[in-house]
Amino acid sequence: MKVHHRRFYRTISLRGALGAAESYLRGDWDSTDLTTTLRILVKNREMIASVENGTARLLRPALAALNYRRRNSRSGSKRNIAAHYDLSNEFFSLMLDPTMTYSSGIFSTKNSTLRDASIEKYDVICQKLQLSSHDHVIEIGGGWGGFAEYAAREYGCRVTTTTISDQQHAYAEKRFRDAGLLDRITLLKDDYRDLTGQYDKLVSIEMIEAVGEKYMPHYFAKCSQLLKPNGMMCLQAITIPDHRYDRYRKSVDFIQRYIFPGGFLPSMRAMSTCVGQATDFRFLQSEDFGSHYAQTIARWRENFWNNLDRVKQLGFDERFIRTWHYYLCYCEAGFEEREIGVSHVLLAKPGCRRDPILSRG
Repeated sequence: MKVHHRRFYRTISLRGALGAAESYLRGDWDSTDLTTTLRILVKNREMIASVENGTARLLRPALAALNYRRRNSRSGSKRNIAAHYDLSNEFFSLMLDPTMTYSSGIFSTKNSTLRDASIEKYDVICQKLQLSSHDHVIEIGGGWGGFAEYAAREYGCRVTTTTISDQQHAYAEKRFRDAGLLDRITLLKDDYRDLTGQYDKLVSIEMIEAVGEKYMPHYFAKCSQLLKPNGMMCLQAITIPDHRYDRYRKSVDFIQRYIFPGGFLPSMRAMSTCVGQATDFRFLQSEDFGSHYAQTIARWRENFWNNLDRVKQLGFDERFIRTWHYYLCYCEAGFEEREIGVSHVLLAKPGCRRDPILSRG
């Protein structure tokens, strides 16, 4: 780690971990191995918090107020999603694998490619839900259409999928048409709160992070309403540890401030509480595979740097590049150190009599 400007130390004192990120974005410091540096910072999170002075603590309410204004109401969700996912389909294609999967993969072997890991994740979800050609699946937060295409093509089921991102919707529409799957896939541009009907299975892959704490009970209640009495739901969620949740929910971190406006990570206990209070779901299974997310992000980071010239040609400036470099390394470090996790949570309606599929391997 090399410090280029003395204001780095003052920024850390004033703004703690968020200040470390902001000073990096300004170019006040660099590291030849940013992920390793951030892993060290993560390990010493409590020490960094202890050096924050009174000004840092006074700033927290202002940051919290800013984040509150970004809450995920219907209109707020549309703005927040557009701020990240509508950057450019071409930009995301430079970083992601050919399936355009922007969520953790599952690496079944040491030789698995990023595409292999994305497909394996899709298949694990399909297997856990015991999908068949008789099922009609509702997907909340369909992204660029990777899961919907896979499930419809490989399992022969019908899929209704929704995204409120204009760019994702346009990409998915062309994708499904080119794949000849318009007879099996219905693409919507609806907020999850406006979805209607009843389905056999429900999938939501890393969408709950865009729901927000306030709306989590409503989200699970809607999921429950969308399922038939014997339905099942598979949720893939990035999570914060239970013991850190209370402090996290009262603060604003780098991701919320600069990457995902309105973003909020649930804890397993918080989700369990919402499910218990707002639905008639029962928990069938929960599995954490955070180490696979660290591998996934490392591959994204590699793609990002290998295509840096093309990223610049799209018009993204140096600050954007530093922001995304920090974002990817920050998340990779978090998963490596288990400060955040990613889980599959399998939920079932009261009429479901199926046993969960046990883990592969």
